[in-house]
Amino acid sequence: MSDVIVIGGGPAGLAGAIACADFGLDVTVIDEFLKPGGRLLGQLHQEPSGDWWNGIKESERLHQETKRLAVDIRCGVSVYNLEKEGHLWNVHTNSGVLEAPFVLVATGAAEYPIPLPGWTLPGVMSIGAAQVMTNVHRVQVGKKGIIIGANILAFAILNELQLAGIHVDRVVLPEKNDLSQKAGDPEEVMKSLLNAAHLAPSSLLRIGSRFMKNDWMRKIGLRFYPKNGMKVNGTPLQLRKAALEIIGSDQVEGVRVADIDSNGTIISGSETIYDADFVCIAGGLYPLTELAAVAGCPFQYVPELGGHVPHHSETMETPLEGLFVAGNITGIESGKIAMAQGTTAGLSIAKHAGKGAGAIDHQLQQAVQNVRTVRHEAAIQFNPEIDNGRDKMKELWDHLYIKNNDGVPREKLG
Repeated sequence: MSDVIVIGGGPAGLAGAIACADFGLDVTVIDEFLKPGGRLLGQLHQEPSGDWWNGIKESERLHQETKRLAVDIRCGVSVYNLEKEGHLWNVHTNSGVLEAPFVLVATGAAEYPIPLPGWTLPGVMSIGAAQVMTNVHRVQVGKKGIIIGANILAFAILNELQLAGIHVDRVVLPEKNDLSQKAGDPEEVMKSLLNAAHLAPSSLLRIGSRFMKNDWMRKIGLRFYPKNGMKVNGTPLQLRKAALEIIGSDQVEGVRVADIDSNGTIISGSETIYDADFVCIAGGLYPLTELAAVAGCPFQYVPELGGHVPHHSETMETPLEGLFVAGNITGIESGKIAMAQGTTAGLSIAKHAGKGAGAIDHQLQQAVQNVRTVRHEAAIQFNPEIDNGRDKMKELWDHLYIKNNDGVPREKLG
């Protein structure tokens, strides 16, 4: 039996395991993928400072540190249930049941699908799948592709595909409907992209984006947005075109696209077909929270964090004794923030396990502050109102819960 079981071997899980093991706790990490690292394994981009962020090297650094601390990492293991029995958590996996008094759930995020006709054809994939195939498996996803969906994640991975020599012909929106929601609304898409406009490769785009943050200027800008789009690193971003259908018999052959007005309404008679041999659908990310829900953790819908997230404190504890969370399960942010949260969760677990004496309180507060600092210094945010979302969760936690003398959060009465 371990002292701590970490579910998820990504940046949050590995950082949490390292922090726990540093205090002498026996830690087991389980992950369904064939190697540890999570989404780090697919990340490769240049930061505003000019430095390169190489996720594969970062994951290897974390992995080597877990080896040094004798953390037991088990890959290819899936978890399907999580329940408390007495003072122990039972973690049900495809290779048996594991027990521990402390569990850190660091399951990360999943991608929103945007269904449209033809999306089951071979050659259609999520934008995240294209990233993994390109950067992890070194497989060329195709020779000429189209991305359906324009968001921060899509453009980060677009750049990675370009670095690998893969040609992305254009980025278009999905058709506006109940399934695509904001992803098919040109104004909502522009609003979200403006929060990363300071990273635009063109000085014209950077300067122009400042004016577009005004509501009426944005509406004018969309009205006169060129139908052929504006190029991002050579790939046209076409906010006035929407994908209606992916064309092909046995595999992707093209995408049927129509012009749309500034409200996302299809302009009749404007349809055309663009050739492509692969299509990436970019619907954005949401927290992967099923295990915390199965465990009985209460949730709150916080759109600024990406959806429903488990109740948690700034020290990453939940209302359930011995259950902690870290990373994108708590809100969609970068790998660096996930690591900072993982370290915070690990220190919090060590404190609850009676490790570190009085000094750990100071370390824990420093870790909480470091999360804020990393967030403040982040070049981009997947959800621009992330600070508001974090404030909402903190207010909710402070309003609902109080710690007893044993340090365990209890729901306030009345």
